[in-house]
Amino acid sequence: MLPHLLPSRRDFSGDDLIFTLNAAAQRRAAGGASVINATVGALLDDAGKLVVLESVMQQWRQLTPMEVAPYAPIAGDPAFLLALTQRHWPSLTSYGIGVATPGGSGALALTLRNLLERGNTLVTAAPYWGPYATIAAEGGVRIATVPYPAPGEALDVGAWEQAMRDVLDEQGRLLLWLNDPCHNPTGRSFTRADRETLLSVLRDIASQGPVTLLLDLAYLDYARDPQAVTEALEDYAAFGAEGSVLVGASLSLSKAFTLYGSRAGALVFPWAADKALQSALVTSCRGTWSNCARAPMSVLSRFSKDADAQAALAAEHAQWRTVLTARAEALDAALRAEGLPGAAWDGGFFVTLAAADPQVVTERLQERDVFVVPMPEGLRVGICGMRAADAPRFAAAYKASL
Repeated sequence: MLPHLLPSRRDFSGDDLIFTLNAAAQRRAAGGASVINATVGALLDDAGKLVVLESVMQQWRQLTPMEVAPYAPIAGDPAFLLALTQRHWPSLTSYGIGVATPGGSGALALTLRNLLERGNTLVTAAPYWGPYATIAAEGGVRIATVPYPAPGEALDVGAWEQAMRDVLDEQGRLLLWLNDPCHNPTGRSFTRADRETLLSVLRDIASQGPVTLLLDLAYLDYARDPQAVTEALEDYAAFGAEGSVLVGASLSLSKAFTLYGSRAGALVFPWAADKALQSALVTSCRGTWSNCARAPMSVLSRFSKDADAQAALAAEHAQWRTVLTARAEALDAALRAEGLPGAAWDGGFFVTLAAADPQVVTERLQERDVFVVPMPEGLRVGICGMRAADAPRFAAAYKASL
């Protein structure tokens, strides 16, 4: 390590572990072992091949040089920002305040740069997506966690309210990152009652100081029940329109379009009109990535004008929702057949399973050629990379490893 490198920049807060586990699984498979690799974070078919949506690739292949080569505006193409916002809230006619970002992670990072100060604390639910810790450390921000509701249990409103009030009292402002619906890594979503409870608390504590709710929306196209997603987004829209809390969203095409490598996303505040916030976000864009790739913006803009392409994309999403639902249900049934609690799942690429000592259980699973990612709260299992047919073997190995 270079002597002038700060200690906080030494590691990737869990990313290295995932890469290491994935590489180990691939080596075992290459050596002829029958491996279940549930470490991956991208959608794979039953042959283990990366899923690439053909409807998206058709639009990509039609891009002209001028839809690819020129610099995009620093804030992003306004048509792209509107189209991406309208994928989530079709009735909106404006994206409000917003900028293009390199994926959802870029959007999250911008909220730390502009809505908190170094040394401040953000609030999010645990377990959470591992790179949250990396993004927070890079931004000089601490993370305070609140418990994600257990399957079948209501939101612990007392714990959530206390944690948020404590942070707001300490630093005079509150930023809540909320990954809902289709929470990563639990694979579950808030009930409507939980959502209404949380929004009521946020509405109340906003009288103490500025509160921002940032919705991290990455997996919505892969929900078991699309109507439940629509209802959740409508609830958040109504809350954002009230204006008591600044409501924004981290939006991404990575999973929705299987364009992981194009790094296309946005940070939008659809119900805001603060020009100072817009200026601050643009300044941060210029001071970090300068501007984002034009090609994926052009792809989405093409989709927004082509009803047939939209229908083809919707059909592909429906197909892969069906596959993921079958995988989740197979795992749930296999676990229950072993006398274990099932794996509740509402959408997304993962489920979380309990483990008293996640690291030890992970190592025992590896001895059986089953690879998962340990977290403080349990095991992250990527059903996005598992076959439904592997569920019985996975469940048996998990039970034997507890």
